[in-house]
Amino acid sequence: MEKFGKSQPVTRREDIRFLTGEGRYVDDIAPANAYQTFVFRSPVAHAVITTLDVSDARDADGVRAVYTLADLEAAGVNSMISATLVKNQDGSDGAKTDRHVLAKDRVRFVGEPVALVVADTLAQARDAAELIEFDYDELPAKMDLAAGGETLHGTAPDNVAYDWGLGDADATDAAFDAAAHVVRLEVGDNRVIVNAMEPRGCYAQMEGDRLHVAVNGQGVWGPKGIISAALGMDAGDVRVTNPDTGGGFGMKAFIYPENILVPFAARALRHPVRWMSERTEAMLSDNAGRDLTTLAELAFDADGRITAYRSHIKANMGAYNSQFAQAIQTQLYSRVLTGVYDIQTIFMRSEGFFTNTTQVDAYRGAGRPEAIYVLERVMDRAARELDMDPLALRRRNFIRPDQFPYDTPVGETYDVGDFDKVLRRAESEADLAGFAARKAADAEAGRMRGLGLCYYIESILGDPAETTKVEFADDGRVLIYVGTQSNGQGHETVYAQFLSDQTGVPVDMIDVIQGDSDKIKQGGGTGGSRSVTVQNNATLATVGAMIEGFAAFLSDETGVPASEISFDDERFRVEGTNLTPTMIEVAEMAREAGRDDLMVHERRVTLEARSFPNGCHVAEVVIDPDTGVVTTDRYTVVDDFGNLINPMLAEGQVHGGVVQGIGQALTEHVQFDEDGQLLTATFMDYALPRAGDVPMIGFTSEPVPSTANIMGMKGCGEAGTVGALAAVSNAVQDALWERGVRQADMPFTPRRVWELLQHGAIAAE
Repeated sequence: MEKFGKSQPVTRREDIRFLTGEGRYVDDIAPANAYQTFVFRSPVAHAVITTLDVSDARDADGVRAVYTLADLEAAGVNSMISATLVKNQDGSDGAKTDRHVLAKDRVRFVGEPVALVVADTLAQARDAAELIEFDYDELPAKMDLAAGGETLHGTAPDNVAYDWGLGDADATDAAFDAAAHVVRLEVGDNRVIVNAMEPRGCYAQMEGDRLHVAVNGQGVWGPKGIISAALGMDAGDVRVTNPDTGGGFGMKAFIYPENILVPFAARALRHPVRWMSERTEAMLSDNAGRDLTTLAELAFDADGRITAYRSHIKANMGAYNSQFAQAIQTQLYSRVLTGVYDIQTIFMRSEGFFTNTTQVDAYRGAGRPEAIYVLERVMDRAARELDMDPLALRRRNFIRPDQFPYDTPVGETYDVGDFDKVLRRAESEADLAGFAARKAADAEAGRMRGLGLCYYIESILGDPAETTKVEFADDGRVLIYVGTQSNGQGHETVYAQFLSDQTGVPVDMIDVIQGDSDKIKQGGGTGGSRSVTVQNNATLATVGAMIEGFAAFLSDETGVPASEISFDDERFRVEGTNLTPTMIEVAEMAREAGRDDLMVHERRVTLEARSFPNGCHVAEVVIDPDTGVVTTDRYTVVDDFGNLINPMLAEGQVHGGVVQGIGQALTEHVQFDEDGQLLTATFMDYALPRAGDVPMIGFTSEPVPSTANIMGMKGCGEAGTVGALAAVSNAVQDALWERGVRQADMPFTPRRVWELLQHGAIAAE
């Protein structure tokens, strides 16, 4: 990969800032004189509002304003939070569930915003909220995933958001009828809370006639458009910035009510206003993840080849069809469940049955983990029922290297892949040959050891276009402006490293500028493993424009045709002369010649196709049958991310993702009571993974360069979690299988595992 990056494991330059307390997070940089806010939230899951009187709160000490939905509507605010509607199988529209930034007429989940209190101090805002008179007629909470029950929305009388389907049902059914073997498994995917290290927050202030909003999200151009539309402002009069952000995970890609309420208050009061979520508040109000149940079926011929796939999915969409989660969920199941397996000739049928409940907000459909988890759990069950080696079963169904480019039944084209090579490497790195001995040693000690694997494939999602601008500043520094947004992934390092590799500009002279809608024209933010691949593709085009522009300048200066001037990633070479200036030196020459037009270069580029990262995760767990405690003892990852710019950062991404997957598999689980009250609203009740829960994680790169972009990259942002859920779950199931347990679902808490062992097998349907 010499031409497009040195692929060196460079340590993160931003870590010095973060580890010495110099990070610029939104709550650190908010104006010191900003008014503080407190969001008054619903204490119940479902109720009709009978009284909302904020007059006493408005008269409280230090209070500057208290806003309800009526105040926003009177001010002309478009208070509706956007939603994406999905067609039902019969062609009709799915349910449209109006959601406002503050509750209107009724509340539908615990924590739903009802009023915003603005005061000089947070303590005053909090005290004033206690004076709000909020009366309501409580209604039954809707807590199950069955159609019917207490209606949350008149537009969804059965509490069904939509009933969506894809595929040829008749052909699929016929394939199953003709199958030699059919394997079925109902797979639960437990609800989780993202719990970013830094909770959500924002501040806003007027800068002359312009509104400046700072958010800790995953990009600025989406919020800019939504905020300006909500407040009825010209987009040019709204500036959105995104400073350092302590974790996003897709959850911070959404626009939340506070992102509109705080700017509204700042504009109305002509004074800076700030808000920062507390941890329990975040657990109540952040968009949650997962929470779906899938009945998945695979049909096989007599040789163990997959001939059809069918799935029926129930997903908890929350209390509203908020924003775009539903559309991504639809894409998720139509795109990714093709997996890495050769199902070119088969039919797919995937029916979504999505149910509203009072639980917090919408399902976060950002990732491939849900789809791969289901498919690999069923593949694991198939290997057992067909009495086949799980590696052999996967190999029998892999797409072969000579079949690429490969068109899937749902319209995607996989460009390249060598899945068997990756699997062979994983088999070696994980020392699968030694598993039997490790299992026997544990058995002698009274422990149970299980082995699980997952072969995953995902794709780069989100906006395929990105913008890069490079500026040669007066002080000699080189600024690179990017349209993505780091949430801790190391973008400052990898973007500066890549630009340095392409231009020869010393990396310590390069500053990465992100998160400011005034700095570049457009950007797609971060999400769906898009950032490095799409952004560096734009950087490569911008470097090309720089080389072209500087070569033309040198041609004018020397009289040598531009066609005879080359650049070798470090210096220009002017044919027939001894001139070998660096790019920095040419930029200074151009500045001295008054060529200010050469000081800034900008290009926006669109990827023509997606790339498809893939890899194999192998997990070994040990279970103490006396306590039910599950320990992840060994973990090995072999990934095909294509060409890597910085292997160290890729490995770090994988490690973080694996830990997130282990957390969901073993400890994390959102629990509500029958009235819709969140029982896991603190870290005393919601168990994130700790250092002691995680083994050393082996990481090996086995690249097959992508042909979908000039750099041969594939992206890696979510790969760790994609593989971890199924690998750990399959390992636990493997250990429990010999004790007669035929179905085990996440999370594998000690109590759950102990009860499975005590009460005998749960037969698979």
